[in-house]
Amino acid sequence: MKAKLAGARSSRELVARDLERDPEYRREWERTEVARAVALVVVAYRAKRGLSQRKLAEQLGWKPSQVARLELGEHNPSFETLIFLAQRLGLRLTVTVVPPGRKAAGKAEVVHEREADGSRVRVAVGA
Repeated sequence: MKAKLAGARSSRELVARDLERDPEYRREWERTEVARAVALVVVAYRAKRGLSQRKLAEQLGWKPSQVARLELGEHNPSFETLIFLAQRLGLRLTVTVVPPGRKAAGKAEVVHEREADGSRVRVAVGA
């Protein structure tokens, strides 16, 4: 059973309020959207396997501080980092970028595809 303090707001409510009130906060929130999503994926991966940041860092060949930074979700990872995580952790990561007002679904033409080290990188463009 969840206990809730009288009059307390959830973190989602606070974020929604700040997004509405503060344009600068909204820009930063939108800018780091991918970073937060990747952070959640990495934290969930660790939790599911009972790994500490140190153990995951060893698995990746990174310093623990690199895992901690990724999990903060404050800096967007490079495509190289996404590819590396997919290869090392066996994750499928898909990033779709569409202009405002458009749905992500639709036909897309593959303009580049490569397979290397057992992973596939595909770039597709569509209307």
